[in-house]
Amino acid sequence: MGHKDLATTPTRVARLWSEQFLSGYAMDPTKILGDPVEGEAATELVIIRDLPYHGMCPHHLLPYVGRATVAYLPGTQLVGFGRLGDLVNCFTRRLTLQERACNDIVDALMAHLDARGAGCVMVGEHMCLRIPDNRHRAQVVTASFRGDLQQRKELQDRLWS
Repeated sequence: MGHKDLATTPTRVARLWSEQFLSGYAMDPTKILGDPVEGEAATELVIIRDLPYHGMCPHHLLPYVGRATVAYLPGTQLVGFGRLGDLVNCFTRRLTLQERACNDIVDALMAHLDARGAGCVMVGEHMCLRIPDNRHRAQVVTASFRGDLQQRKELQDRLWS
């Protein structure tokens, strides 16, 4: 590899980190979940599955990737489905643990939507487990539940399936 191959590497890396790995710091959950639809919710549980995410492990500075399932029990406010994907990006595109992002997502739903309950299940593959000696191909599963979802196992079960 010649010196010319590396000439623009610092610029490309800086752009990748700011536009992808750390772009969540520029996102505000209040704005993402702002402007909800008011009125009585017609459904008991809203679930969005297979929301892709990627994050950066703060311990090793290695990426992780996965899929999230996000759910909430609406109070008097509903939010567009795409906003839930944006919320996942807001909290995963930071130097953060998957566990923390999972908690932050449900806490934001409770705080900004006045949801009766919220849940998030994340399944990820972490390069910090995979790269050293390529010995672990494990999936990391995290789950957080708040409000009524914390108390109702039958609703939690719907997030797992």
